[in-house]
Amino acid sequence: MDLVFISAAFIVGYIAQKCHLPPLVGFLIAGFGLNLYGVESNQTLATLADLGVTLMLFTIGLKLEVKSLLEKEIWAGATLHNLLSTGVFTLALMGFKYLGLTSLSSIPFTSLLLIGFALSFSSTVFAVKSLQEKGEMNSTYGTLAIGILVMQDIFAVIFLTASTGKLPEWYAIGLFSLPLLRPLLFRLLEKAGHGELLVLLGIFLALVVGAGGFQLVGMKPDLGALILGMLLAQHSKASELSKALFNLKELFLVCFFLNIGLAEKPTLTGFLLAMVLMILLPLKGALYFWVLNRFHFRVRTSLLASLSLFNFSEFGLIVGGLAFKLGWLPGDILVAIAVSLSFLIAAPLSRKGNEIYQHTSLWFKDPQPETLNQRDSVINPGEAQVIILGMGRIGTGAYDEFYARYGNICLGVELREDAANQHRNEGRNVISGDATDPDFWARILHTGKVKMVLLAMPHHQANQIALAQLNKRRFTGQIAAIAEYPDQMENLLNDGAHAAFNIYSEAGTGFARHVCDHLHPTFTRY
Repeated sequence: MDLVFISAAFIVGYIAQKCHLPPLVGFLIAGFGLNLYGVESNQTLATLADLGVTLMLFTIGLKLEVKSLLEKEIWAGATLHNLLSTGVFTLALMGFKYLGLTSLSSIPFTSLLLIGFALSFSSTVFAVKSLQEKGEMNSTYGTLAIGILVMQDIFAVIFLTASTGKLPEWYAIGLFSLPLLRPLLFRLLEKAGHGELLVLLGIFLALVVGAGGFQLVGMKPDLGALILGMLLAQHSKASELSKALFNLKELFLVCFFLNIGLAEKPTLTGFLLAMVLMILLPLKGALYFWVLNRFHFRVRTSLLASLSLFNFSEFGLIVGGLAFKLGWLPGDILVAIAVSLSFLIAAPLSRKGNEIYQHTSLWFKDPQPETLNQRDSVINPGEAQVIILGMGRIGTGAYDEFYARYGNICLGVELREDAANQHRNEGRNVISGDATDPDFWARILHTGKVKMVLLAMPHHQANQIALAQLNKRRFTGQIAAIAEYPDQMENLLNDGAHAAFNIYSEAGTGFARHVCDHLHPTFTRY
């Protein structure tokens, strides 16, 4: 049976990718297809799916700053959206009930309120997967969406605790001492090296210490993995650990999406109910957009964050199942079909977020520049002649080389504000910005002084989007980009880059040049 799951996931995922859809859409369709043929999920698949979600939350924590959750646009925005959407969805469900929808005819108001509450949540797994595929986890809208999702996860823990009446064990108070373990955890990270032991340490911390520890005291295991990741976020190897776990986490998440499709056999009644719930999905997205816009974010930021959150959450399945067991609902109202359909609708919308923004930007007006949220403020390029997009190791090395040769002519652009601050503290001219943002280019190139752009972002898709924006604005300077694979280099050159460099082969060239410059070897030439 496991061979059937693997084969179906690969074949349909591959077809989805060739149709320019995220592979996760293929995994969902594969699950539905297997379900129609009578194939059922098993304990192995469910366990691997849970492991994938736990590792994902752990890696989110590794990139998340606690102080970001204390920003009003995060905690207040998540709370306001939850209250508004619960109210709107409850009223809409009451309307469907009085219109004679059979599935809701015997449901009391309190149960409709519960369904509305469950519909207000968005899927953390889906949103993070979409952001990672686009390379925009650290963008302004990406961090905003993730912060809201973390707050929703906290709301879920509070609800599950209150609804079951099961309080955590009295010794759960010991979890407040976790920050005291940070020096020990940091020490373990430092001693784990860079190979398989680092991966094993990450799995141990996420599954045993984090998830296992919280489960032991009667708390939600996933929350434990998230919090432990947040405790390690300040360590210099946090990013390396996240990358080391990436492929393993992605493999397990394939099981998650397959399991969603296999969760419930499609029926006509369930499908019709799911279609009714789909009518409410645009309301959810509109409420996200309205709430975020109240905090003076630009239209693009509000729109892309809303598209990332434009889905129903698997939490709805948990609420439906729990309510059924407690006798609050006559059946599992929130079926997997509605959750899965929301993923299928949201995936292409999220992927084409920039295109949607360009087509709808005339309908909305950005706040005045002086009133913009600090996280979304206008960018001033100054006198820069060279712009380096992506200030990781490659971008930083390029910046330092240009500085050594030509002086202070560069401007570095980094997604993460904390990374940009660190570069500025080290004396580099670096700002925080999103190179995939069309508005970014409208602001960054208005002086006409920029002669060269280096695309050094770690994700190929982000470099492609930035290149397309430069071409659209008829940038007359030179463009160079990095790539990991030969086909990526070919695509960049075909799309208008003047030079493309394979980071692996160029690393060897740079190493040889460095050796010759510093050691001055005297070899006999043949």
